[in-house]
Amino acid sequence: MEAGYQNTEVNQSFYLQVDDQHKLYVEDCGNTKGQPVIFLHGGPGSEITPSCRLFFDPEKYHIILFDQRGTGKSKPFLSTKNNTPFDSVRDMELIREYYGYDNWFVFGGSYGSTLALVYAILHPERVEQLILRGIFLGRQEEIEWLYEGGAAKFYPEAYEKYLSLLSDEEQKNCVHAYYQKIHQGDKEAHQAACRYWTKWESSLLTLLPHFPEEDQLSPSEEATAVLESHYFENHMFFEEDNYILNNVHRFNDIPMEIVQGRYDVICPPNSAYQLHQACPKSNLHLVEASGHSPYDPEMLKIIVAIMDQLTE
Repeated sequence: MEAGYQNTEVNQSFYLQVDDQHKLYVEDCGNTKGQPVIFLHGGPGSEITPSCRLFFDPEKYHIILFDQRGTGKSKPFLSTKNNTPFDSVRDMELIREYYGYDNWFVFGGSYGSTLALVYAILHPERVEQLILRGIFLGRQEEIEWLYEGGAAKFYPEAYEKYLSLLSDEEQKNCVHAYYQKIHQGDKEAHQAACRYWTKWESSLLTLLPHFPEEDQLSPSEEATAVLESHYFENHMFFEEDNYILNNVHRFNDIPMEIVQGRYDVICPPNSAYQLHQACPKSNLHLVEASGHSPYDPEMLKIIVAIMDQLTE
């Protein structure tokens, strides 16, 4: 089934109050008596869409999805207050308790893989299985690869446009300069910085390059720029740079499927390989004809096959 599971309907959707400010949009699909799996979108700052349901057989899985703080339909939109991976881990526990599950499968891609691993560090007993795609371990070297010139070696024309908003001095620390424009600039500066930030990343998303229109800015793209710059300026709010692998002993006994595009320019394969080496119960699937997007045809096909196999 190369196109995944189409037309999976939502069973219910609702808002869950998680603190005195944030209400999360939550929905679930599939078989309420099936294997529970929580889907973690990327970004930080992305959102759930109907495409996020494609990976799961609705007859076998109870699929739980939510928009993380400040994103999608969650309220307040674009909020950075109390918005860290650790806040999202607490949110996941509130969602789990709402549904009454003792444990579940945790599925995350890109930043969603980061969040899944932080959750596994803090609540390993709640994770029956990890399914991770496009691994991002939240290290400074990975942030600098994407926003400080590494990926530019593959997409120099797109990176030149990304740099064009910054002065020579600002280009010495692009993340900080963009953070200031997005969070401290006037409306015009904010809009321009959000556009240039997201268009750069979007240019790298798929196996075959696609360069989006630069004069448009969707709410989802704005949220991605706001939340990514907030997280990356603050070093993911981790107490140490290699936080995830330094705490690998907390989760390396959990069965883990790692799916990684060979030509992923956003999250290069070395992080997936290092995670696999540190986790003896992991399987690494390097997808040759794929970049970062889970919707590259070969990537989607392999993820669906893995999810089918896990419920056999």
